[in-house]
Amino acid sequence: MNTVSTHILDATAGAPATGVAVTLSVDGTPLASGVTDADGRIGSFGDEPLEPGTYTLTFATGEYFDARGVESFYPEVVVTFRVPDGDRHFHVPLLLSPYAYSTYRGS
Repeated sequence: MNTVSTHILDATAGAPATGVAVTLSVDGTPLASGVTDADGRIGSFGDEPLEPGTYTLTFATGEYFDARGVESFYPEVVVTFRVPDGDRHFHVPLLLSPYAYSTYRGS
């Protein structure tokens, strides 16, 4: 069963980014959403397995920084990734700062 999770590290604070809204979508249609916990994580986007296809995770980074009174450049970060056939877990971490971000395929 293909599944996905994420976590966010606020590089400027050196701490997990808590309270960030994240939406999982396929073909522009939202499938599930969540908010990062105290450890900056969303461990699951529901119980339904992900079918093969191209998905996006949309992180509401502007709202996160606005709530902290921090000026930022990106109102949202959208990460697009492919899910192939199989039974795998996909972890998509986000390293975030007000003017930059990076991501990679985690484990």
